[in-house]
Amino acid sequence: RSSWLLLAPLLTPPVPVITAPPCSLCSEGAHRFQWIRNLVPEFGISSSHVKVLSSPVEFYELLKVQIKAAKQRVVMASLYLGTGLLEQELVYCLEETLEKSLQAKGSPDLRVSILLDYTRGSRGRKNSRTMLIPLLQRFPEQVRVSLFHTPNLRGLLRLLIPERFNETIGLQHIKVYLFDDNVILSGANLSDLYFTNRQDRYVLLQDSPEIADFFTELVDAIGDVSLQLQQDDTVQMMEGMVHPYQGDKVAYCEIANRRVMEVINSARTRQELLHAKTFHSSQPASSLLSQQDSQAPGSLKPEPDTWIYPLIQMKPFGIQIDEMVTETLLTEAERDARIYLTTGYFNLTQAYMDLILGTRAEYRILLASPEVNGFFGAKGVAGAIPAAYVYIEHQFYSEVCYLQQQERVQLQEYSRAGWTFHAKGLWLYLAGSDLPCLTLIGSPNFGYRSVNRDLEAQVAIVTENKALQQQLHQEQEQLYLCSGVVSASTFEQPNRYVKLWVKLVTPLIKNFF
Repeated sequence: RSSWLLLAPLLTPPVPVITAPPCSLCSEGAHRFQWIRNLVPEFGISSSHVKVLSSPVEFYELLKVQIKAAKQRVVMASLYLGTGLLEQELVYCLEETLEKSLQAKGSPDLRVSILLDYTRGSRGRKNSRTMLIPLLQRFPEQVRVSLFHTPNLRGLLRLLIPERFNETIGLQHIKVYLFDDNVILSGANLSDLYFTNRQDRYVLLQDSPEIADFFTELVDAIGDVSLQLQQDDTVQMMEGMVHPYQGDKVAYCEIANRRVMEVINSARTRQELLHAKTFHSSQPASSLLSQQDSQAPGSLKPEPDTWIYPLIQMKPFGIQIDEMVTETLLTEAERDARIYLTTGYFNLTQAYMDLILGTRAEYRILLASPEVNGFFGAKGVAGAIPAAYVYIEHQFYSEVCYLQQQERVQLQEYSRAGWTFHAKGLWLYLAGSDLPCLTLIGSPNFGYRSVNRDLEAQVAIVTENKALQQQLHQEQEQLYLCSGVVSASTFEQPNRYVKLWVKLVTPLIKNFF
């Protein structure tokens, strides 16, 4: 109980800071989403460069293949790196690739940058830090490990909140894995569960140097305001940088905002110039695009039919682009449009709930049944978290029924024996279409933590290509096939019983999980 009382100073929600006005959707096809480029860079690519993965094993094997093939850069941002045999194999792959680079003629070109969360990555005696220290010791000039520490965990709060509970205050939650010019966007962490039997989502963007550059710069920017892991397992800030919990909080957040927004704005400027050349020049678009980086000299890249928009959410730094874009998508979704929204942790913000209940599109919301919740069976207070999610789900379902919206807004629970569920994202089907033209994929869960506490990133993928739309549709179908529709009888089942103390505590703590 005392641990929860320590969180009392943070129970008041922060006042939202709007950094740019939302925009209305344009009218025709996939191009109606080009308003997003008013906020973030727009990357036009060929749909042939996009591959949707479906399983944890496929994700893990791809990570190993990409690490071994990397020549210039490996950049990995995750909540943490696990400590099991599968994670150790990833470290061995990095070591092997770095060794090859070191033995190559001349100075080694390969650089490895890893960004993790400080609190989660430091948990326990054997942790993410101890897994990575051998790489720092052997390849000090090529490896960088950055540990982000939220500026909101400081002073007495930091001294008194115990391990595990301190992670509720705020985390580095971005999951991006890139190797040279190939980028994997996912919600999966670098842990054995995510490589075996925890269902998530994964999209590979191949041969996409501009997108890889953007996420490299973003991870570098967050890394610069993070603690740097040293060879002796100590940490220190870069010279001249404000400390996240010992220094001035306002000054730290201003510097972090400036660094991240520089990345977003400079990439946006570059892409606008490319867009202007491509669409306002007499020279064919494919010819212009071929002047960008290409693997084979003189090769022509196909004209883009797919657009990638990186959406960043870092409320501690006053950056809330993902929130604005998501709210606009929900607000502007037309009648008879269908939105499939999935989250491993159903705890939508009040704004998202209001938009879902007050707009015209049809919604199919996929969430975890208690048995596939990542906290199911956990010890102590954490073991009650699945029941808290059931309580939140029941409240939302009751509101849907009260408003007589059961036909338009449908809840479905993912259930699969021996598995846990961590997939998050959104698929948008325009009115009259059997295939989605837009998906959101990345780290956010659409909950209070994602919006207000953690560092998050996802991408909006907009495509006109039917084959890619079919890939996305099949991904959605595969997830929803493992689900059952929620009804009033769902909450009468014995495993949906919620103890009174959980009902009383949930409104106080739901902003922390």
